[in-house]
Amino acid sequence: MQPEFWYKKWESNQIGFHQPEANPYLQRHWPDLAIAPAARVLVPLCGKSLDLLWLAEQGYRVIGIELSEKAVEDFFSEHQVEPRISEEGAFKVYRSDAIELWCGDFFALTAEDVVGCTAFYDRAALIALPAPMRERYAAHLQRLLPRETKGLLITLDYDQAQIPGPPFAVSDDEVQHLLGGGWQVDQLDVRDVLSESPKFLQAGAQWLVERIYRVSPR
Repeated sequence: MQPEFWYKKWESNQIGFHQPEANPYLQRHWPDLAIAPAARVLVPLCGKSLDLLWLAEQGYRVIGIELSEKAVEDFFSEHQVEPRISEEGAFKVYRSDAIELWCGDFFALTAEDVVGCTAFYDRAALIALPAPMRERYAAHLQRLLPRETKGLLITLDYDQAQIPGPPFAVSDDEVQHLLGGGWQVDQLDVRDVLSESPKFLQAGAQWLVERIYRVSPR
């Protein structure tokens, strides 16, 4: 999957993955992680998610990574904020108060760029990537972040043979394979969401589940 795929999605406003409110799983489960106040939180492939605002409102410093410059600019314009903009390595960085959005390729990010991050939140990154890129993403995430990191991960799972992604199906076994070597990965919740997902119903999906995971040090 090439960057042009996502550029076209944003340019044509095909952003069904964007939620009009902060994710309820984030609101319900993030407090259970006991992340230190004012911690720096990494949000890969963040789009213009309202989850960024929710995390900032809880007192965290948020660093979102997003490939599409349109998504980044839309985030600030929709909230009537004029960010400070700078060039840092391979990224164009937009900053305002507790939120930094780094526009560029997640795989170009270095540990030095995210120094001080002790938490991460992934609602739409892992499931946005095909299988080979998920392997690469998980390996890069673990190189970027220290072992003491805590995080919240949300995935979708369904019969991939019936429906092409994205979003892609990611099984519990795959999650454990990708992240379980470096961190403790525990399921917090499993929800049947097929009845709430017209796209999957219309495509003939027989089942669709969301899984919510806590990632913590071993």
